[in-house]
Amino acid sequence: MTNSAPSTQQETAGDARGRPDDWSAGLVIAVDGPAGSGKSSAARGAARELHLRYLDTGAMYRALTWWLLSQGTDPADPVAVLREFRGAAIEIGMDPAAPRISVAGQDVAGPIRTRQVSNAVSAVAGLPPVREHLIRQQQEIIAAAVTGGDGIVAEGRDIGSVVAPEAEVKVFLTASEAIRAQRRSADLAADPAATAELTRQEQARRDRRDAPQMARAADAVEIDTTALGLDQVIAEIVGLARSRRAVRRG
Repeated sequence: MTNSAPSTQQETAGDARGRPDDWSAGLVIAVDGPAGSGKSSAARGAARELHLRYLDTGAMYRALTWWLLSQGTDPADPVAVLREFRGAAIEIGMDPAAPRISVAGQDVAGPIRTRQVSNAVSAVAGLPPVREHLIRQQQEIIAAAVTGGDGIVAEGRDIGSVVAPEAEVKVFLTASEAIRAQRRSADLAADPAATAELTRQEQARRDRRDAPQMARAADAVEIDTTALGLDQVIAEIVGLARSRRAVRRG
């Protein structure tokens, strides 16, 4: 293992997003919410619509958790995690049409979405040294997108309050517990053990573990996605971004 900070590199090759509209250049949109609220799909959709970059901060925590598991490190053992996590070399791509995540050159976009990783990631993400390292890297990625004139949609648990409190647009997505469990169960359709009831139980446990990191920004706009289609949620985020930028520009 190395003793350096965990490496999170930004992949740019093959980025087919196109350029942002003039009005959206340098725009930062923060999308937060619990698992199953629809934030990943909505954030990606808004990024595609506005020709912005897309950052899935949760994928970074999942990639680190997957790597620890692959190394035989128990994610529930904080001493072991803090001893080993600096060896992970995470690379993340930000094209919303084809986001990528890899560790040490290995594509882990599929493996990080398994129940095993989902049930372990909260323990890893809750460790302050881990959060400090990854948040710093997330902030560097967002700053680079803004400096480059692209702008970015970043999604996670505390983007609007901690990672990017200066974001021009902040939304917090919610949904009923039943709908969130239903969506998550559909995502895990390939796992025969992922029944709706088991998914609901695991989701409830994860909600409790994630509570300390679930920080809704005071100025975030709440969108209840329970009865909304994905296109409707995307339209609300895009509309909010356009109106906020129009007001700011006077």
